[in-house]
Amino acid sequence: MEAVDRLLQIMARLRDPERGCPWDVAQDFQSIAPHTVEEGYEVADAIERGDMDGLRDELGDLLLQVIFHAQMAAEAGHFGFQGVAETLEGKLVRRHPHVFGSTAEGDAEDGSHDWEAIKEQERYEKGEAGSAMDGVATALPALIRAAKLQRRAARVGFDWPDHRGAVDKVREELDEVEAEVGGEPQRLEAEVGDLLFAVVNLARHLDVDPETALRRAGYRFETRFRGVEVDLGERGQSLREQPLEALEAAWQRAKRRGDRG
Repeated sequence: MEAVDRLLQIMARLRDPERGCPWDVAQDFQSIAPHTVEEGYEVADAIERGDMDGLRDELGDLLLQVIFHAQMAAEAGHFGFQGVAETLEGKLVRRHPHVFGSTAEGDAEDGSHDWEAIKEQERYEKGEAGSAMDGVATALPALIRAAKLQRRAARVGFDWPDHRGAVDKVREELDEVEAEVGGEPQRLEAEVGDLLFAVVNLARHLDVDPETALRRAGYRFETRFRGVEVDLGERGQSLREQPLEALEAAWQRAKRRGDRG
């Protein structure tokens, strides 16, 4: 806790209008929010790479964001870091009744359902209940938000009984995309959006996190594409000048090298 106290003191000094850092003093919630989101992604990236030193560093950067927001809130008379910690403490205890004594241990075989039910009760007590969709932040990345919306709908019975219905929906949406090709751009965009939403739903039925799956697909694509560049460079060939058949052959070679690696 001494380290946290020192961090709080450092942030207060940085935000001091007379003795602080001009950049830190000039910031507000809106200007800092993009940095907060970015730091969350950098934490996820360090985890994906298995970089524990990097993870320690990125978690520190993420903690800085919490401290920064709490300091600005304290200056405005809303709450401070202590209030953030106390709110989190109460939330963790309240949402784990099977751990902290208000329900029997055997009642929590599926903790995710308990967690969501408690969150729903919290929204009701705050007067925020009304729709199963309430509380899903619009600022979430699109894939994450789509999956969250679908999970909310599934909790009230609006769902396919198994993955086969989701597969059929993907095929249906793909047909609708093809039907709109060459037509109005807005209709085409809408159909592509429906297709992506259907793919997210399929991933949910298969217990695949769509955000993680797409991120890893991006890593694989980048690695293989770099392999194509190296492959053609070693052959004295320019990527831009190669026919599609040659590029596909180079892609398959890079893919095989990656699979062996």
